[in-house]
Amino acid sequence: MSVSVVIPCYRSARTLPSLVARLVPVLRRLPGPHEVVLVVDGSPDDTWATASRLAREVDGVRALHLSRNYGQHNALVAGIREARFDVVVTMDDDLQHPPEQIPVLLDALERERLDLVYGVPRQEEHGFLRSFASRSVKAGMAATLGVGAARAISAFRAFRTPLRDAFEGLTGPHASVDVALSWATTRVGSTVVHMDERGHGRSNYTPRMLVRHAVNMLVGYSAAPLRAASYLGFLVGLVGLALGGAVLWRFLTGGITVAGFTTLASMVALFSAAQLISIGVLGEYIGRIHGGGMGRPTYVIRERTGSPALREPVVSTVVSTGVSTVVSAAAGPGSDAR
Repeated sequence: MSVSVVIPCYRSARTLPSLVARLVPVLRRLPGPHEVVLVVDGSPDDTWATASRLAREVDGVRALHLSRNYGQHNALVAGIREARFDVVVTMDDDLQHPPEQIPVLLDALERERLDLVYGVPRQEEHGFLRSFASRSVKAGMAATLGVGAARAISAFRAFRTPLRDAFEGLTGPHASVDVALSWATTRVGSTVVHMDERGHGRSNYTPRMLVRHAVNMLVGYSAAPLRAASYLGFLVGLVGLALGGAVLWRFLTGGITVAGFTTLASMVALFSAAQLISIGVLGEYIGRIHGGGMGRPTYVIRERTGSPALREPVVSTVVSTGVSTVVSAAAGPGSDAR
């Protein structure tokens, strides 16, 4: 099979040379053509200079420079839309995902006739708090977004390139590759792979960022918060009805001699809280609709560099921008469909 490896890059000037040096020999041992797409997500250090140098010096390596930092999943969408071969493999830039494990993903994809395979580590590579937050986010995705394999999700994944047709029209700043892929197929699996310690620096995905990512997915890809607001309003309504009945009963039986300020204050507090929560949820959805109506892009590519494909691309179409422009892949030998 032909393989496109997409790597979002941020503050990885020190790890990219080692990563590419290990990755290219692995890909060259595969029977089909290959390419490496480095997507520099507006990194403030020398990551673009390093990625563009590697793209000029190493055959089959291309580099994209986004105009600003859009986030990991937006950068992945940019690279996936640039991919030109049968299978897309995504991996991190910090050497936690060993390139030598890519054949394990591809073997599982073919052997089990799947469309999407996640690489699951033998043991957690993060601390307890980060791992707990990650598991919580995945459980939430499984429960509210209908992503059946959510608990196996990882950034080390391989999938068949035509799956990207499911999110061809995906726009806006809040992208989630895993949710978008779940729109395309249910033939999803996982395989155990070895993962290394981070090669340099610290992960940007703190527990706070994971919570923020979870909120983005819930509000951006699910109506569950709206349903929760409705359930909350119904529950508070029942509580208010019970309190109203209790107050009326005490009034009829002469139990109330002075206006019940405590009961009144409690009821006002309950209903006010329910209203504010519901308004906040609705406001979040309206804000996202407004943001989408403004035409805010998923990403903007500032520049590209790199060698052309090593062989004729197999995939017939690619999406070349972060909005909705679709172009046909080049048909001539050695052409560069970008």
